[in-house]
Amino acid sequence: MTFFILGLVGYAIYRAVLGGFYTVKPNERAVITSFGRAKRLGEGLVDAPELSDDEHERYRYPQVQAVGSGGPYFKWPWQTVHKVDVATQAMDITWDPTKLQNTVDAVTKDNLTTGVNGQIRYRVSEQNLYAYLFGVDSPLEHIMGYFISVMRERVATFVDPKGPSLIDADEIKKDETEGTIDLSEGVSINDLRKNLPLLNQYMEKQCNNTAGRYGIELDAALITQIDPPTEVDRALSSINSTRNQVAADISTARADAEQQITMSKRAVDIASNNAQAEVAPLRELAITLSEVKKEGGSTALKAYIRNMRVPMLERARRIIHKAS
Repeated sequence: MTFFILGLVGYAIYRAVLGGFYTVKPNERAVITSFGRAKRLGEGLVDAPELSDDEHERYRYPQVQAVGSGGPYFKWPWQTVHKVDVATQAMDITWDPTKLQNTVDAVTKDNLTTGVNGQIRYRVSEQNLYAYLFGVDSPLEHIMGYFISVMRERVATFVDPKGPSLIDADEIKKDETEGTIDLSEGVSINDLRKNLPLLNQYMEKQCNNTAGRYGIELDAALITQIDPPTEVDRALSSINSTRNQVAADISTARADAEQQITMSKRAVDIASNNAQAEVAPLRELAITLSEVKKEGGSTALKAYIRNMRVPMLERARRIIHKAS
C-alpha cells in the first residue's frame, strides 16, 4: 500500500512538474486552455473587415492570448497546450479526408464536365487562432469545401472578358435585335484555359474572408490544369484547328485586299501623272497664244500661227486647201 501511494505521489509530481514544461518551435504558436477555456485578451472580438454584416453576426470570435516561439514554458496539470503551425503550407485541391480522388469535377457554362487540378497555399491566421482551434472541428476540410464550391460556381458562369473574336469589332455588323455575335460559343473550356490567371485572381478575391470564418488565410489559389474528357478534348482540338484556319484565311484575304488597294492607288497616280504631262504643253501653248494676241493683236497671232505651220508643212505628204 505504501508503494502504491508513493507511486501515485511520484506520478503526480511528474505530471505536475516535469510534464508541465513545454517548448514552442519558431514556426508555431501555442494557446493555453484552463479547464477547456482559452485565455482572452480583454472583451474584444477579432476584427474581420472582409466579412459582411450578416457574417459578422455569425462569426463572433474572441481574441485569445498566444504563446510565441521559445521556452521552456510551464503549465499546470489542468491546462492544455494547443500548438498551431503558422508557416505557409501547400495542399492539392483534390485533398479530401473522406475519399480519394485525382481530380475535381466541374461543369462549364455549356454543360461540359471537366477535371480541375491545382493547389492552394495557406497559413493559419495568428489574429484569429480561436476560429482555427475551436470554431470548427476540421477547418482545413471546411476551407477546402468552400474553395471548391466557389471554383465550381465560377467555372459554371465563366465568360471570356475579352470577347474572343476572329473579326474586328468594327467589321462586324451588329443588329439591335440580334445582339453581339459570339464566335466562342461551345468552347468555354478554351476560355478557361486562356484566362487561368484571371480565374485564380477571382478565386483569391472570393476567399479573402476565410481568415474571419475559419482562421485560415489563403496566400494563393492556383488552378494549374483543366482537363476535359478525351472525346471533348478531341472535339476542341478540331474547333481550334478550324478557328486557326479561319483566322489564317481572313489574314490572307486582308493582305490580298490591301495589296489590290495599294496597286489601284498607284495605277490612279500613274494615270493622273500621264494626263497632266499631256495637258501641260497645251496649257503652255494657250498661255503663249494669249500673250501674242495681247501684245500684237490678231495680225501678230495669225503670223505666229503661220510660222508654226511651216515645220508641219515640211513633214506633210499631202496638203488639202479648202476654198472658202
